[in-house]
Amino acid sequence: MAFGAMILTLWGNTFLVEAGFQEEPVQDDTSTIADLSEMSIDELMKVEIVSLAKTPRPLSESAAAVFVINQEDIRRSGATSIPEALRMAPGINVARIDSNKWAITARGFNDRYSSKLLVMIDGRTIYTPFFAGTYWELQDYALEDIDRIEVIRGPGGSLWGANAVNGVINIITKKSRDTQGALASLAVGSEEAIGTVRYGGKLGEDFHFRIFGKGFNRDTSVATGGAHDDWGTGRLGMRADWQISPSDTLTIHGNYLDGRAGDRATLPRLGVPFGTQMIDEDNHLSNHSVLANWNHEFGHGSTAQLRFYYDQYRRDSRAIGERIRTYDVDFQHHLPLPYGNKITWGLGYRLMTDQFRTSDAITMARPARKIPLYSAFIQDEISLFSNRVFLTLGSKFIHNVYTGFEVQPSGRLLWRATNDHSLWLSVSHAVRTPDRFREEASLNVVGTPFGPISIINNSRLVSERVIAYELGYRGQLTKQLSVDLATFFNNYDRLLDSKSISPLTSQHTNNLEGHTAGVEVAAEWQPITWWTLRPAFTYQHTHIFGTSLRNREGTSPNHQLSLQSRFTWEQWEFDTWYRYVERLPTLNVPGYHTLDVRIGWHLSKSLSIDAIGQNLLDKAHPEFRATSGGTQYTDVQRAGLVRLTWRY
Repeated sequence: MAFGAMILTLWGNTFLVEAGFQEEPVQDDTSTIADLSEMSIDELMKVEIVSLAKTPRPLSESAAAVFVINQEDIRRSGATSIPEALRMAPGINVARIDSNKWAITARGFNDRYSSKLLVMIDGRTIYTPFFAGTYWELQDYALEDIDRIEVIRGPGGSLWGANAVNGVINIITKKSRDTQGALASLAVGSEEAIGTVRYGGKLGEDFHFRIFGKGFNRDTSVATGGAHDDWGTGRLGMRADWQISPSDTLTIHGNYLDGRAGDRATLPRLGVPFGTQMIDEDNHLSNHSVLANWNHEFGHGSTAQLRFYYDQYRRDSRAIGERIRTYDVDFQHHLPLPYGNKITWGLGYRLMTDQFRTSDAITMARPARKIPLYSAFIQDEISLFSNRVFLTLGSKFIHNVYTGFEVQPSGRLLWRATNDHSLWLSVSHAVRTPDRFREEASLNVVGTPFGPISIINNSRLVSERVIAYELGYRGQLTKQLSVDLATFFNNYDRLLDSKSISPLTSQHTNNLEGHTAGVEVAAEWQPITWWTLRPAFTYQHTHIFGTSLRNREGTSPNHQLSLQSRFTWEQWEFDTWYRYVERLPTLNVPGYHTLDVRIGWHLSKSLSIDAIGQNLLDKAHPEFRATSGGTQYTDVQRAGLVRLTWRY
């Protein structure tokens, strides 16, 4: 991180350089890039995903709103973080709060602590039980090692359990055999500096591994009166894949992260003069995890998987310090049966232990607690009418300490009218269980001469619920054009809000109901072999009722538009990405247009250079204003980048 800061000083914060080295181009990123760029639309529709059924299945046969962001998409987008890459998915709203914090959601209800979107890396859950959301500032993974990001809009509770209410994001990293050789990268720019080193090797023909390190540093953003939101982390990691026998494979991951994230927070002043105060602080971040995954093939399509992971993260700020440990074990079995049935079932146990350091701003009824979670699921995919109609029925069963036993069923129907066209529909029920913050934390919002205005905990909260109805079409209209369309109507009840119980005190309660409805369209058109267009459009409407406060209706945009253009001409690439995001009236955030441009030149198989411009249509603009947490929002700035890549 110190080296990254030195580079920023040397180059005057004006551009970004990223370098990489690789030893065997036929096995690593070069071949992956070539394979993806040369795929036809028909081949891309046959890419297999695992997040929807927990077993591989072609994208064209998935009865859900699924979007896949592959390594080629990430590289050519110019994104330098996972949240920026997620902007490519329709139905996903990504808004930067400041340099190191994001509000990310699917199908409405956006906030920094968005609680209805489950996020995983290789099946490892990365949300915190404190508020049932994701600290994106802890997820600075090496983008070069990501194979794809599978984005499911709509409930995934029947497989993944509570928190998968509006969507599931599963970040899947590359297998070790696909990252052989050495890679070293250096990135320097107007807003950030990145350095990455990686080495992949093998022992014999059956054991492949990689180790990597990454350092990252991002500058402060723009805000009235200045900002204090700079961000820096260092990460070390490894992965090993062992083909133990023709029927058994073992994968082990390990990660360690340490860093800091700047914050300008509004905290209560509980003494004279009463009111609030702005505090500049550096939040300490740390995270380490290990994951082991064993797969066994019994033959005749029957497979079993046993996964264990341990994860610990710490996040220390002046208002609160968090230390969360997670122990998780999960077993699943895929079993083909006669008469076109494919059964997938599984069992799971998760134990989370936490410790909190509190303050005048936030207090906890119990500073430390153990939170066990027991789960089971079963799903049956039934093939009907000569493999033209597929009916999928399933449910997740969980037992948690907050609300006891919960059932989350779903039904999906897919009709493959032809090999190129399919229609699907689904009905799902999902829940979002209460979290530690709303059950046990009391928040002092502001100090007054009469005492603090507080939001107090409520131990009698129940689960938020949704019944979701979806209808979609996916097809290849011509050899050059494919379309993916999804419509949805989500009906919610028992949504969390707060109600006043005295002039100076409010309490969390399940007093809201509402619904969201919308349409999401993604297409890919290749009019000529060297030019591809990827338009995407999202419309959604949110209506909250049952209270006079409807402030959550306007935290996600009604309209979003994205258009990516990719030219590939011999050694040259020219990519543009235009986005429009409608205003957020509740948060007083105006709508904005952005344009990113990337020019890439492959000088040889081992050397390439990119020039990237981001947010070129204005000098700076806001994207979100946090509705909780007291964080000062800042503007997203225009940036210019240069990226250099070597492989050997």
